[in-house]
Parts: sequence; C-alpha cells; structure tokens
Amino acid sequence: MAIHITTLAERPEFIGTVWEMPDSWPTFMDHDPIAWSLFGPVVQPHRDYAVIATEDDVLVGHGHSVPFALNLPGRGPELPDTGWDQILMWAHSDLRKEITPDAVSALEISIHPEHQGNGLSALLLNALRDNAKSKGFTELLAPVRPNGKHLEPHTSMSEYAFRTREDGLPADPWLRVHVRAGGTIVKVAPASQTISGSLAQWRTWTGQPFDVNGPVEVPLTLSPVICDLAENYAVYVEPNVWVRHSL
Repeated sequence: MAIHITTLAERPEFIGTVWEMPDSWPTFMDHDPIAWSLFGPVVQPHRDYAVIATEDDVLVGHGHSVPFALNLPGRGPELPDTGWDQILMWAHSDLRKEITPDAVSALEISIHPEHQGNGLSALLLNALRDNAKSKGFTELLAPVRPNGKHLEPHTSMSEYAFRTREDGLPADPWLRVHVRAGGTIVKVAPASQTISGSLAQWRTWTGQPFDVNGPVEVPLTLSPVICDLAENYAVYVEPNVWVRHSL
C-alpha cells in the first residue's frame, strides 16, 4: 500500500468525504447525545488536528484530535472519569470562550472496512502524536475504546485494561498498539459515554428484543446495557481507558 498521510487542513477537498467514509462503528454509538450535538462543531474548526490517510487519492482512514484546557478550576490535573464525552464538552466550551488550550486529546481513529488489518490505525495514531508534538504539546491524551473488550462485557474494565501478555504488553490489541507507540495506561474512565433511549429505540439500533429486566448483552458493547421494562427505557454507560502519550 502506498499510503499518504496529511492533516485535513492540508487536504480540504476531503472534508465532506471524511463524514461519508464507511466505518465499523456500531449503530448505537451514533446516539450518544454529546457526540450527536458536539462532535461536528468541535472537530470542524480543528481541521489541523485531524489526520487523513489516502491511497491513490482515495480516503481510507482518518483520525481526529482536539485541543482543550485541562488545567482550569474544576478540571485537572486528574483526567476525567467521564472521558470522551467530557473532552468534547470542555473543547466546545473553550472554543466558545476563546480559552487557550494546554492539552490535546485524540477522539477517534476510523479505518475504511476494506482496509482494516493493514496497520493503518497505528500509522494514524503516530500521525496524531507527531501532529500534537509539532504544535508544541508535550503529550497526547486518549480515552481509548479497547477493541477486544466487547468479547468480555461482564469483565470490569479495571481488570481488563491492565491485563498483560507474557511480554508485558496489554492483552487488548488496540491498547497494545497505543503502548507500542509510546503510550502509558493511566486509569479507567468508567462513564466515558452514556447512551439512553426507549426500548423501541434500542430494538431498532441493535435488533435485540430487550424483553428482560436488568443487564442485557448487546453485540459490540463493552459492558451490558441496563434495561428497565416497567419504565420502558435502557441505558448504556461505556467505560474507556485513559492513555497518556509522552511526546
């Protein structure tokens, strides 16, 4: 593969294509209200913090990061338990108030399904690291969604995230990519994203019956979805893992 990586600011002709590129995110992830309302308004002004991978001038992957202020009253120095959603809210607030950022966080890396398994995720992660360093930041933060955790939805993230192989690297493949790139696992973000909806909505999003009370296993969730038949709703709280990349 002859892959070319640039920032989205350098290739503005791909701005529309980024949002149209197929990916492997499960449908229910599109219904986080924070992501629905803030992702576009936050990442679009920061096209110089987005990286894209092209092959023969065709988009095959992209990664987004955003700057924000961590060291403000009511924020750091600890990374937030509400992970991914919190970064979007802080970054959006800082944009509106024109607050100077002192940190940068990755938000996502997406690979076209036809190009998965070819090491593109690692290339884009390194590109996000290099881009943050070029802007004077000393670290890149990332609320990581471990890509093997959905196979063990009832295992606590605190146990799963720090599980290692014999060589000392994380057992989870995506966490392993981050550590190999120079990242350090810091802590769990237990409520990184929250997605709620009526049972009818969850049935539409997942194709699952949602006909029992309590925890429900749903494909590709990292923990069970909590179903309440009497009140006709279900809630999914996704844990992520904070990784700190020293640059």
